[in-house]
Amino acid sequence: VQLQASGGGLVQAGGSLTLSCAASVRNFNAYTMAWFRQAPGKEREFVAHIIWGGSRQYYSDSVKGRFTISRDNARNTVTLRMNMLKPEDAAVYFCAGELGAIATTHPTEADFSSWGRGTLVTVSS
Repeated sequence: VQLQASGGGLVQAGGSLTLSCAASVRNFNAYTMAWFRQAPGKEREFVAHIIWGGSRQYYSDSVKGRFTISRDNARNTVTLRMNMLKPEDAAVYFCAGELGAIATTHPTEADFSSWGRGTLVTVSS
């Protein structure tokens, strides 16, 4: 599956930003979708993921309550709404997908086989 993330940009701390990821695949509704992020000098980390039907979402502790992941299976898109952004949220954000279910609520990079190019989020203090 090909994934294309968009929506990154510069935002002030406390502000909001919405990222989108468009998937080029016929059976998008069979994919578990996720967002990861990578800050300079740091490893890529899990942010959120959503199961194929969209009924369950999981978040890292650092974004829980501030970020919301959602999906539109009719449009083959997954969205990450980011509120109350902090300077430590600044990173390159990546969209990822995996066919079927994944076995953990807090996956790592290894749990996803399809990746898009990242989109940069900068948060000014």
